[in-house]
Amino acid sequence: MAEITEMNELQTLRHSASHVLAQAVKRLFPDTKLAIGPAIDTGFYYDFDTEHAFTPEDLEALEKEMKKIAKENLKIERFELPRAEALELMKDEPYKVELINELPDDAVISFYKQGEFTDLCAGPHVNYTSKVKAFKLLSATGAYWRGDEHNKMLQRIYGTAFMNKADLEAHLEQLEEAKKRDHNKLGRDLELFTTVDYIGQGLPIMLPKGARIIQTLQRWVEDEEQKRGWQLTKTPFMAKSDLYKISSHWDHYQDGMFVLGDPEKDKEVYALRPMTCPFQYQAFLNRGRSYRDLPMRLNETSTLFRNEASGEMHGLIRVRQFTISEGHLMCTPEQLAGEFKHCLELANYMLDILGLKEDITYRFSQWDPDDREKYIGTKEQWDEAQGVMKDILDEIGLEYKIGIGEAAFYGPKLDLQIKNVHGKEDTLITIQIDQMLAEKFGMEYTDRDGTKKNPYIIHRTSIGCYERTLALLIEKYAGAFPTWLAPVQVKILPIADRHLDYAYEVKKKFEESNIWRVEIDDRSEKLGYKLREAQLEKVPYMLVVGDKDAQAGTVSVRSRKEGDKGAMEISEFIAQIKEEIDNKVR
Repeated sequence: MAEITEMNELQTLRHSASHVLAQAVKRLFPDTKLAIGPAIDTGFYYDFDTEHAFTPEDLEALEKEMKKIAKENLKIERFELPRAEALELMKDEPYKVELINELPDDAVISFYKQGEFTDLCAGPHVNYTSKVKAFKLLSATGAYWRGDEHNKMLQRIYGTAFMNKADLEAHLEQLEEAKKRDHNKLGRDLELFTTVDYIGQGLPIMLPKGARIIQTLQRWVEDEEQKRGWQLTKTPFMAKSDLYKISSHWDHYQDGMFVLGDPEKDKEVYALRPMTCPFQYQAFLNRGRSYRDLPMRLNETSTLFRNEASGEMHGLIRVRQFTISEGHLMCTPEQLAGEFKHCLELANYMLDILGLKEDITYRFSQWDPDDREKYIGTKEQWDEAQGVMKDILDEIGLEYKIGIGEAAFYGPKLDLQIKNVHGKEDTLITIQIDQMLAEKFGMEYTDRDGTKKNPYIIHRTSIGCYERTLALLIEKYAGAFPTWLAPVQVKILPIADRHLDYAYEVKKKFEESNIWRVEIDDRSEKLGYKLREAQLEKVPYMLVVGDKDAQAGTVSVRSRKEGDKGAMEISEFIAQIKEEIDNKVR
């Protein structure tokens, strides 16, 4: 309980800091219109409507003005007004007027005043501005009013605040470390991926090194799935709207799809697939099925397309075209719990090998019964599906949070959640229970008693979206990937040109052992320069070869982790690195 109280105090302080920021903005840029300024997990922000683009110099000036407001020790006072008086008070603030007009008739309309500054707010706040003393403004960016790209673009200033200076400094150090690990910068610096304006937002180009990591992950995932009885399919990237109408994606997901053609004019309209499920169902429907065919496990390395809002794009975390380890499993009610557990075991195994499992939290995503238009099916069907999933999760003993309104439109899901280095949480892997789409597609099997029944369907990913996983791996390891994942595992560094022939002999021995991610730095540069370059590229092993090595058939090994390991016979080193790769040592 003490931790909850402490967090509430911190949130109150941060909310107050956002008001101090807004007051500073009004002092320095009086024509600015105020939008909203909440506290968030990492600090606070405030959205402003102004023609002035906030610069780093502006943030410095605003921070200085905020410190001045804190020193003024202004009393922060709450008061309430009837609707008409509230609208009159805020008549020059159009966003506040909009918010007031949306409040229910019986709502309490409260304001907070500090000196000359008054803001519409539900509170709470600290008593005096002097309490806001350990803070820092971090950045300014664009943000649509209410997060809707059809609304006006506002300017958002982010900041953070803490109860004391020591906590603030510790947080700022964490932010600096996060900047170093940010995949969006580091991934470009290491030449893993790039983006091009005239190709489009959310459409990254995988460069050779990034593509090699994705390929390594994909081969591993497909092999592991095959060991567990999954059968590979390959389905089209697009389909007629007829398919999506059967699945209800046309009614419930069309805004998130790339539609090819005009639904109002064209006889046939196609859309790029946002998910694989309605395509993979056709493998089940290819012929009649009985209970003996179940469980039927279908997997696919699927390229998907989703029309994400432009403001949501971020590096490889959220993109418009991505590839996913997607699978759909048809089973009987008796098989459901066991198959669900197997799907979760596979996901946890993958995350454990990658070193991401310790960062995962679980969310049981349920429907929102107060927003029925988002979902298909009856209350009874949802109660049954969510009840089944709850029983399974409780039997496993899994600790999870509940996310109301986070379910897919056709069923509840278990979301494996993870945060990036900046604290933003995203879903990495999902496992969903669906008892509705089988009926829509006429998917039936003949049971032991001869009756026709609809199978349960489990929608799942085993590693999630490859692009997002790569982003998280870049940040987890700061670009220094484990040897089995590294795009270049070994760099051979000849001391002089006369050692090139021997360097190529060494490389050939690696290839004979099926270790292919080996490069030779054959440039006519000094050894120190080559070593620094290899270290900046975060290559796991550097093999220096000179006269002694060529004569003795050895290599001088330098490890990224352990430093200089001295001379080793080539066969000995190859055996060591092969074991490290095969066992996927982190």
